Amino acid sequence: MIRKWSASIVRAGRSVRGSSAPVTYSLIALCCAVFLAGPGSGLNPAYGTGDDLLAAQRAYFRRWGVIPAELFEGSAGSALTPATALFVHGSWVHLLGNMLFLYVFGAMTEERMGRVQFTLFYVGCGYLALLGYAAVNADSEQSLVGASGAISAVLGAFLYLFPRARVTSLLPFLFFLPVRFPAWIVLPFWAALQWLAAGRASDGPGVAYLAHLVGFGLGFGYASVRYGRPTSPTRVKAPAPAPEGENQP
Repeated sequence: MIRKWSASIVRAGRSVRGSSAPVTYSLIALCCAVFLAGPGSGLNPAYGTGDDLLAAQRAYFRRWGVIPAELFEGSAGSALTPATALFVHGSWVHLLGNMLFLYVFGAMTEERMGRVQFTLFYVGCGYLALLGYAAVNADSEQSLVGASGAISAVLGAFLYLFPRARVTSLLPFLFFLPVRFPAWIVLPFWAALQWLAAGRASDGPGVAYLAHLVGFGLGFGYASVRYGRPTSPTRVKAPAPAPEGENQP
């Protein structure tokens, strides 16, 4: 009996390794590590507490986040911020919401694209999504951080690659009962919500919905050009179709 259990565990381990998505999991680990080490988590004693912590958070977000008014001034440091901002998050809810969606939709997308291509796709689309937001809000002094632009690109690519995948979602207005819909229903519905929210968004702190829309369009467009027919349907467990967006701390 013990031998059978051992053999089963070994086969399961090999199966997990064979179907794993190392880039997706590495991105999740990196974002979590950056958040825990930075002032946003509130766990690093080096940043102090109270007003000192708040001041450290503001300085941290301005250093590593995108500030549209400074992005197009031509400095090398500002030009890099759309890349560094992808790994910085403003709060626990911001981090966990983004990482949950990356975990759900990133693995299958990575397996379809391949590790190197997925890495370039993730960073490139995330950079362009933040750049697009900054171009539209070029006068804004508000810092922008978060991986949602890149994750929205993953959602867009997932929609094209796996349109008939059955996505299990927990919808708040249905008392969080699990329901299953194909991706071609869930993800366009999510994009529509982002569009409506972007139309009502103000210039103040909040969520950069426009970055979501840019990322989603880039991801879908890239996948449609790069790949042929969508992949056969599968099943995916997912949260409600409303990931936490880029924060404007």
